[in-house]
Amino acid sequence: MHLSFHLRLTSTFDNNIHITKFITSNISMASTGETQPAKHQEVGHKSLLQSDALYQYILETSVYPREPQAMKELREVTAKHPWNLMTTSADEGQLLNLLLKLINAKNTMEIGVYTGYSLLSTALALPEDGKILALDINRENYEIGLPIIEKAGVAHKIDFREGPALPLLDQMVEDAKFHGSFDFIFVDADKDNYLNYHKRLIDLVKIGGVIGYDNTLWNGSLVAPPDAPLRKYVRYYRDFVLELNKALAADSRVEICQLPVGDGITLCRRIS
Repeated sequence: MHLSFHLRLTSTFDNNIHITKFITSNISMASTGETQPAKHQEVGHKSLLQSDALYQYILETSVYPREPQAMKELREVTAKHPWNLMTTSADEGQLLNLLLKLINAKNTMEIGVYTGYSLLSTALALPEDGKILALDINRENYEIGLPIIEKAGVAHKIDFREGPALPLLDQMVEDAKFHGSFDFIFVDADKDNYLNYHKRLIDLVKIGGVIGYDNTLWNGSLVAPPDAPLRKYVRYYRDFVLELNKALAADSRVEICQLPVGDGITLCRRIS
């Protein structure tokens, strides 16, 4: 997950409201006297659950036993990368895989790829002739997972394009043949452009199709008070995520469901 950073920090605000946040370094607790719990043992841990034990139970009971071998291998390879906290969590990967099958997706797009864990989850869910337009500014990261994707026999489904997504999206919006052509689009990229993406993607996804926006609970920081000890980038991007959530809630063209899976994912089904 792009720009998601995950050391667990639980603070008490407004006496009774507990907010779970994930940040890159050890920040002192808010003035509550609480002790900072240890980091979750899972690399790339992303959960808004306040109980690490409960999240581990979900992973060990329902996620890891059903995780395809290729996805497990890619998750373990990604764990060795210095930016491993950007990866999609295993439970979210499972959700995406099931969702794609439920909607019978065939033509999809992914903006923000990293090493390709969510991309592999998508490719495994699509039929043999399914297609994924995968956009990312860093091909080097994608190539970390590419050998595993190739070994899984799904690389032929992926059309990877290196570079900023917006210029390509603008070209597609101008070409009527792309309007309503995508069954599913997953966005896990630069949060300050999420609304710019949405303005374009709404024309490219078909009526009845789904757009998924990742990180829409942004480390649990969205309900933090103004004086909360947030890192600069968390505070900066939080405003964009808040703006996106408000815009999606008011967008009559979509039905939405915001889920506390991973760092928060909002599913938007286009209805008009």
